[in-house]
Amino acid sequence: MSSDVKGEIYEGLLQKNAEDVKSGAGQYFTPRPLIRTMVKCLRPEPMKTIADPCCGSGGFFLAAHEYIANNYSLDREQKEFLKNNTFYGNELVDSTFKLCLINLYLHNIGDIYGNVPVTLGDALLSDPGIRVDYVMTNPPFGKKSSITFTNEEGEQEEEDLVYNRQDFWTTTSNKQLNFLQHINTILKPTGKAAVVVPDNVLFEGGAGEDVREKLLQTTDLHTISRLPTGIFYKPGVKANVIFFDKRPASPEMQTKSVWIYDFRTNIHFTLKQNPMTDRNLEDFISYYNPQNRYERTETWSEDNPEGR
Repeated sequence: MSSDVKGEIYEGLLQKNAEDVKSGAGQYFTPRPLIRTMVKCLRPEPMKTIADPCCGSGGFFLAAHEYIANNYSLDREQKEFLKNNTFYGNELVDSTFKLCLINLYLHNIGDIYGNVPVTLGDALLSDPGIRVDYVMTNPPFGKKSSITFTNEEGEQEEEDLVYNRQDFWTTTSNKQLNFLQHINTILKPTGKAAVVVPDNVLFEGGAGEDVREKLLQTTDLHTISRLPTGIFYKPGVKANVIFFDKRPASPEMQTKSVWIYDFRTNIHFTLKQNPMTDRNLEDFISYYNPQNRYERTETWSEDNPEGR
């Protein structure tokens, strides 16, 4: 069989595994239509680097790899770069890390005896030193990072994990806020990001407010897509995708306006009966206008309250 077929079969098995509630694998599996949409909006180019600091089973890498392979006619050097130098991933959970590696190898990314594109460990512990052109990611949901240890009485205890990093704007135990700060660190001054975040990131006070303020200050946070419930394997999750372009240091506020696409109102998906498909998201991509987002037009107005 061709590697494409084997890769497809493996992806199918991962999806089945994610649908099985008991295994809990769903938390590492971002819906593929959503991933493909984020990739189409960012339009990654050959010879550029892409990171996902919590890459799960590698979905973003596969979609970006497919997009680049299908949309550009690559020469030998570009193909080599796509295979061995484009992707940088991190995964914290050992079993998911292994699933990811197999998934990437089956899709011809990395080399089983040489260049491994994903490392095992906590991406948030330190600045890895790499700077990339794109970050596409869905950080794990759940409010706090915590560490489990055995106390003097031999009992298991949990303690909130706070990352004290010089490159972070603020110190917090909120995982998503830490991932946003980490993403800002690893982006090049001209880098672009698309990140799935829960509602609390958009509205929370305290550290949340600090991180939002800094993001608006230092990046052009141009788009927020509000996602409906019923598309993730963790039920009831209210999430959004934020798109931002990093900017070189400047005293000026970099975000001038934020374009919001409300995909939540009057929309209902379920994982089994009515799953979200690529077609459901075509509307968003056409309004996002990846060719030139500065030429977007609004669909909502007082006369057209049905616009998103």
